[in-house]
Amino acid sequence: MDSRNYCLILAGGTGQRLWPVSRSTKPKQFLDLFGTGRTLLQQTYDRVTRFIDADKIYVSTNLQYLPLVYEQLPQVDDMHILEEPLSRGTLASVTWGMTMISQCDSEARVLVTPSDQLILREEKYGRDVLDGLDFVGEHQGMLVMGIKATRAETGYGYIQKGGETAQNGISRVKAFTEKPSKTFAEMFVKDGDFLWNTGLQVFRADVFLKTITTLIPEYQASVPRMLEDAQSDDAKLVPEVFQVLPKYSLAVGLLERASNVCVKECSFDWADVGTWTSIRDNQPADNDGNVLMNTQAYLYDCSDNIIRLPNGRKAVVKGLHDYVIAEEGDILMICPREDVGAMRKMHTDTKFQ
Repeated sequence: MDSRNYCLILAGGTGQRLWPVSRSTKPKQFLDLFGTGRTLLQQTYDRVTRFIDADKIYVSTNLQYLPLVYEQLPQVDDMHILEEPLSRGTLASVTWGMTMISQCDSEARVLVTPSDQLILREEKYGRDVLDGLDFVGEHQGMLVMGIKATRAETGYGYIQKGGETAQNGISRVKAFTEKPSKTFAEMFVKDGDFLWNTGLQVFRADVFLKTITTLIPEYQASVPRMLEDAQSDDAKLVPEVFQVLPKYSLAVGLLERASNVCVKECSFDWADVGTWTSIRDNQPADNDGNVLMNTQAYLYDCSDNIIRLPNGRKAVVKGLHDYVIAEEGDILMICPREDVGAMRKMHTDTKFQ
């Protein structure tokens, strides 16, 4: 394994779109959604340790989830678990993580990965990521990992490829589009130059920090402060800095503004575990399109449903089509799969928390 390669796992999200199974007290990354015996966070850690040294892996999470990270990843050094004192989006999380890693190696080559993805063909995943790490080590650019769009998925982000710049399927990014309409998603698939944005990025630490301080005024003063804090004896919390940062995602805050961003078309199988619909579209189904997530259910005249119940619970369902049936704790939700607005209203309603 190359000693210059590092990984930053992002594990601070609240996972609201998989409510009620994913709750703010225990979001999806800390759950074993598919009955594998490992949570999504643990699967992410297992996946990257196959090609990155375990002592080069960092985890960034919200302060309230710190006990869950300690419980599920006891092997990770305490100084590698970065505590976000409040939510300021993925840009702040990645910047703080990149700052800490840069103290070990200013030219560290860092894979940034969400902790809530479904990835298959992991051997190809490892090769693609290692190619990406080599690329950013040799170029003054930032790299995003894409998967060829095969259907008009409106819940994903898209990356339009520009001109070819290197081998291994790496191109300049021409444009980003986040969650397009059905019409545009269909156009993107037909065009052939659009990739799904996996949320996996690869950076060299010094290039990332230089780019963010150049492009984002609010970070010009904050990054030097972070560097000072990272060198202090108490390099675990940076509340003063986080409080003044704007709430940006990494994509909108930095990648869409930068000119030195490339994309690699990857060959592994990938799916976002972000919504009930995305899970249904990427999990094995019965002959009627029903997906049972580690759940016992008896279905009659049912199609295209997704059902997830706790261990020990069984369901008997008749006459439902395109529904989500999900239970956790004291809440059972039965809702049309496409009624995203209703799901959003339910998970924000205080009486259901």
